[in-house]
Amino acid sequence: MRYGYWLPVFGGWLRNVEDENMTATWDYARRLAVRAEQIGFDLTLVAELNLNDIKGTDAPSLDAWSTAAALAAVTERQEIMVAVRPTFHQPALLAKQAANIDHIANGRLSLNVVSSWWEDEARQYGVGFEKHDDRYARTNEWLEVVDSLWDRDGVSFEGRYYRTEKTMLQPKPIQSPERPRPLLYAGGESEAAKEMIATRCDGYVMHGDPPAKIGERIADMRARRERLGLPPMLYGVAAYSVVRDTEEEARAELARITDVQPGSAGYENYQQWLAGTQLEQRVSLEDYSVSNRGLRSGLVGTPEQVRARVAEFEAVGVDFLLLQCSPQIEEMERFSEAVIRSA
Repeated sequence: MRYGYWLPVFGGWLRNVEDENMTATWDYARRLAVRAEQIGFDLTLVAELNLNDIKGTDAPSLDAWSTAAALAAVTERQEIMVAVRPTFHQPALLAKQAANIDHIANGRLSLNVVSSWWEDEARQYGVGFEKHDDRYARTNEWLEVVDSLWDRDGVSFEGRYYRTEKTMLQPKPIQSPERPRPLLYAGGESEAAKEMIATRCDGYVMHGDPPAKIGERIADMRARRERLGLPPMLYGVAAYSVVRDTEEEARAELARITDVQPGSAGYENYQQWLAGTQLEQRVSLEDYSVSNRGLRSGLVGTPEQVRARVAEFEAVGVDFLLLQCSPQIEEMERFSEAVIRSA
């Protein structure tokens, strides 16, 4: 099992706590990333939203791509998985930008391709917002352009959404037999999403759910890959961690972080998110309290209980976990000591 973490570009993960002592600043991001490498975390996911989904739209949030470039320069080993939304980036320009960051990181960049969901954000930033399946059709075409430019020069492409003409891109991303180009991850539960991911991507990143449910999704994606004659994928799961000495302490913390009331900073965004995505199951406000259904993964309890839960995820085929926690540095220290370094 590999252990990753969400970089708190929004200044935290809790919709009901105004100040989590993890500010949306470069200083905090740098300190967290450097310490994460020291305590056993080898992957960070840098989310991309221009507005703050967690603390409210008037709160600060870090830009994903400039932050990723800076992280590449101050870290040595961890994979830097940057979320990218095709509706916000022309593919040829993004391919160029990403290749440059990959060189700064010495081959540690990967992309988490997200097909957008927030209509208000798109409107504020002057970006078109399409229907769900149209967004995935765009993403499929976008990935074809990026993949082609990372592979060769003189790429001409004409599709429904994008056009290039004899495009040159140098330098290419760092290439090796183990990694011919940056890994491409994506997530989604609609049929359009799963077909696109199975066809175009190297990894499937899932919202939190119990191991049995995650195992069903992995089996489905494995079958899709086999039908396409493609190699196995990597599988990651979002999870919110609460590790405490006793079950009573863990339950008390769980009650504290899920007390989200209508009218709080993130509640309106929760309603838009439900309207803008297609999920296999209904998401409650409690689920949404920490984003990405992280609590459903069940990494809440004593060290022994959390280690057992991690083993269940490993048994169904999960390759890495992407943790959220609050306050992040302190809770990642606790998780590292209780789970990673005790293995």
